[in-house]
Amino acid sequence: MIRRWFTAALGALLLLTPGSLTTASAAEHPATLRIMTRNVYQGADLAPVLAATSPQALVAAVTAAYANVQATNFPERAEALADEIADSDPHLVGLQEAVLWRSQTPAGPGSATHVEYDFLRILLDTLAARGKHYRAVATVELSDFEAPRSTPAGLQDIRLTDRNALLARTDLPARVFSVANAQSAQFQHHVPICSPVLGCPPNAPLRFLSGWVAADATLRGRTARVVTTHLDPLSRTVQEAQADELLDGPLDTGLPTVLLGDLNSAAGGVGATPGTDTPTYNRLLAADFTDAWTVTRGRKPGFTCCQAPDLRNPTSTLRQRIDYVLLRGSVTALTANLVGHTQADRTPSGLWPSDHAGVRSVLKLR
Repeated sequence: MIRRWFTAALGALLLLTPGSLTTASAAEHPATLRIMTRNVYQGADLAPVLAATSPQALVAAVTAAYANVQATNFPERAEALADEIADSDPHLVGLQEAVLWRSQTPAGPGSATHVEYDFLRILLDTLAARGKHYRAVATVELSDFEAPRSTPAGLQDIRLTDRNALLARTDLPARVFSVANAQSAQFQHHVPICSPVLGCPPNAPLRFLSGWVAADATLRGRTARVVTTHLDPLSRTVQEAQADELLDGPLDTGLPTVLLGDLNSAAGGVGATPGTDTPTYNRLLAADFTDAWTVTRGRKPGFTCCQAPDLRNPTSTLRQRIDYVLLRGSVTALTANLVGHTQADRTPSGLWPSDHAGVRSVLKLR
């Protein structure tokens, strides 16, 4: 992989015209920004939980969902995810579904606070064990659900807090790479959740929330706005409105702009499901964004979604492309590659690293 990054940088240098390497410009290294987007998978499908029609069915659905969280073993998957990042050394990593699972025993009033799995902390610690130094420059907390599950000792409350995060390297001198102006927000547009057991708004204000995280990254004197997001998969109208919020918010800048994330909008409609058959991807292209994948890989499919919920499907079931690196302004894609999509990427016990493949890209800031 070191050879691949070197080749990309060398290719950028070869684009220079003869005589353009003056003494001043020769001292400036090409500003090649390495980035990655990664939906790390929360560990379970919550649709059966929200569809439960009785208190008993709710407990059974939560019990099954949390058993799947345990079986998909994020600490083991974090080893594979950390390998992907360590292999690439990206300056920035956009994370989706970097969730926090908490519990309360016995079940009862109040919110669960005992940490069972902190996906963000686990991944950062796993990277540190490899000598890779990253920190979350910004996070945004999104949906927060809590419900009881059955255990041999009785009922236990299980709480899921969804989060997006933007990781940045901390091992480079500030004169080489720095991050500033970190921002984050929930989208104003969201989907209210109506559950047969938990109720419907306004009496039971369950909300499926999405959001974004952004920061301005400066590499060798050149600055770009980097935004990571996870758009709504439940409502086409809400998803389009969230894209407009991005365009009118963190993407409304004169800086070169990079948008990373799981947009839940299938490129070209290929393999689209009801939740991903949306115009959002084309809406962003119409707003002058370019797709790092199509620029560098042409018509290669680049599928990123989705593996089975238990992550143990023997062959890949990726059939649509919904995870992207999009660019606007004075920034060019040199390479784009998938991560976590081959049999060799699976964990020793046979788990896929996530239900999504990730996308990494090398960009040149002009």
